[in-house]
Amino acid sequence: MLKLAKYLKPYFLQCILLAFATATQTWFTLLLPSEMAKIVNNGIVENNIAFIYESGLRMLVFVLVSSLCAIASGYLSAYIGSRFSRDLRADIYAKVLNFSIADNDKFSTASLITRTTNDVNQVQQTYSMILSMFLRAPMMAIVALIQAFATAQDMTWIIALAVAIILISAISIISFAIPKFKIFQKLFDKITLITRENLTGIRVIRAFNNQKIERKKFSQTNIELTGILTWMSKVTGLVTPIITFVFDGICLLCIWIGLKNYEFDANYLGNMMAFMQYAIQVVMSFMILTLFFVSIPRANVSAGRIKEVLNTHSKIIWPKKTKTEPSKTPSVIFKDVDFRYGEAEDNVLNDVSFEAKVGETTAIIGSTGSGKSTIANLILRFYDATNGKVLINGVNVKDFSKKDLMKKIGYVPQRGILFSGTIESNIKFSNPNITDEKMEKASKISQSKEFVEKNPEKYNLKISQRGTNVSGGQKQRLSIARAIAKNPEIYIFDDSFSALDMKTDKKLREELKEIVKESVTIIIAQRINTIKDADQIIVLDKGRIVGKGNHHSLLRTCKIYNEIVKSQLSEAEFEKELLNAREEK
Repeated sequence: MLKLAKYLKPYFLQCILLAFATATQTWFTLLLPSEMAKIVNNGIVENNIAFIYESGLRMLVFVLVSSLCAIASGYLSAYIGSRFSRDLRADIYAKVLNFSIADNDKFSTASLITRTTNDVNQVQQTYSMILSMFLRAPMMAIVALIQAFATAQDMTWIIALAVAIILISAISIISFAIPKFKIFQKLFDKITLITRENLTGIRVIRAFNNQKIERKKFSQTNIELTGILTWMSKVTGLVTPIITFVFDGICLLCIWIGLKNYEFDANYLGNMMAFMQYAIQVVMSFMILTLFFVSIPRANVSAGRIKEVLNTHSKIIWPKKTKTEPSKTPSVIFKDVDFRYGEAEDNVLNDVSFEAKVGETTAIIGSTGSGKSTIANLILRFYDATNGKVLINGVNVKDFSKKDLMKKIGYVPQRGILFSGTIESNIKFSNPNITDEKMEKASKISQSKEFVEKNPEKYNLKISQRGTNVSGGQKQRLSIARAIAKNPEIYIFDDSFSALDMKTDKKLREELKEIVKESVTIIIAQRINTIKDADQIIVLDKGRIVGKGNHHSLLRTCKIYNEIVKSQLSEAEFEKELLNAREEK
C-alpha cells in the first residue's frame, strides 16, 4: 500500500486542503457537546432563555461550518481517489502493453484484467477512506477523550471499557479475515478466467453440446467463491452488532451514573450529556480505525498483486535507439538459432539457419509443433533466441529500438484480429496517415474490396469487438489489408491464407507479387498450393531444417516435404508433380 502512495504526489495541494477541511470539520463538531452542556447547566437549570438562544445560535453556526467542511472533504476525497485509480490503471495498462509474450504468459489474461479493475478499485476505496478519515479519526479520538476527561473524570472508565471491547473484536476479526482475502482474489481470477474462456469459445461449447459440463465447471468455482464471500460477510458482519452493543452500553451507563449523581449536583446532568456525546465520538473514532484495520489487509493483498505487475521487468529489453545503422537492402537472416520456451527442457528450434532475400518469397512449412510460428515470433522479437542471431537488414534484432524494428515489419497472425471500430480504422491501424486511395488499394490487393463495397456503409461499416460480425475469411483479408497499408520492408504471413478458398488465395498471392518486389516476404503455411511458387521453401521437422530449396528440388530431395505434398494431392496430381520435378532436373 505505502509504495503506491507515490500516485498521490501530483495531488499534494488537494491533500493539504482535504486535511484542513477535515480538521476544521472535526474541531467544530467537537464544540457541540460542550455547548449542549452549557445549555443544560446554565440555560435550562437556571431558566436563562437568552443564554439558550445565544448558545443555540452558536451551535447552528458550528453545524453549518462543519457541514460545509464535510462537503468539501467528501469532494476532495472523491477527486483524489478517482484520479489516483486513473493514474494507477494507466500505468498497469502501459506496463502490460510493453510486456513480452513471455511476461504475458506469467500472468493469465483474466488475472491481468482483475488486477487492472477489481484490485485497483479495492486500493482506491481504501485510500479514499484513509484520505477522508486519516486525520479526523485520531484527532476526534484525542480531543474527545481530553474533553470527556475534563467533563466527567469519574466516568472515563466507560470509554476505556468500550475501546477495549472494540479493539479485541477488531484484532479477532482481522486475524480470521486476512487469509481469506488472498483466497478470494485467486478465486475471483479463476472465475474471470472461466467466464472469459467460455464466452470466447461459446460456439465450440454449443457445437459439442457441452453446456452442462461448462456450467458445472463454473458452478464449482462459483460455489467456492460464494462460500468465501459468505464467510467474510459473516465475520465482518459482526462489526455492526458489536458497535451497536457498545453504543447502547455507553448510553445506558452514562444515564445510570448521571441520574445517580444528579441528586447531589444539579449541574451533573449537562456534564453527563456532554460526556455521553464525547464518549460516542471516541468510540466512533476507534470504530473507523477498526474499519481501516479490516479493509487495509484486503487492500494490501490487492496492492501486492498490482505491484507484482508493476515490478515485473520485461525479459525483452529494447534499446532507446537502434545501435547500428541497418542496411537499406531488406533481409532476414537466421544464424545457428536455438530457442526454447521459458524453463522448458527441450528446444523448439535447433540450429536454424537461412536467409530471406529482398524480392523473393520464403515459405516455411512443417507439421504442427515443428516451430514455424516461433520463427515469426523471433523476427518480431516477441521472444529472444536462446542461442544464435536473428538479423534484420544486417542488424541483430536485439540492437533495434522497438519503433524502428516494428516499422519495418508487416505482420499478419494466424487468427485475423480486428478491433472495435470501422473497416477503415482497422485497415489504417498500421498506418493512420495513409490516404483513402492507398487504403482502397490495400483492400483491393487483399481481396476484401469486393465484400466491403457491397455494404452501403462501405469503409465506415462498424466492426464489433474481435470482429464477430464478419466471417473468418473476411477477417483474414482485412488483416492482410492492414499489413499491406503499412508498406513495410518485411511481410510475415503466419498461416494467414488458411481461411481463404483456393481461388481467393491464388488471386491474392498474384496481386501481392506486384507490391513485394522490394520487400522480403515470409509465408508460413500448411497448404502446398499456397507456397509451391515460393523462391525458397524451408521444411521444418521437430524444430530442425530438414529441407531447403524450391518446390521441385524438395520433391526430389526431401522425404518429409514429399510426404506433405502427397498427403494434400490426389495420386494423379502427385505423380504429375513428381514428373515435373524430374524433368526440371
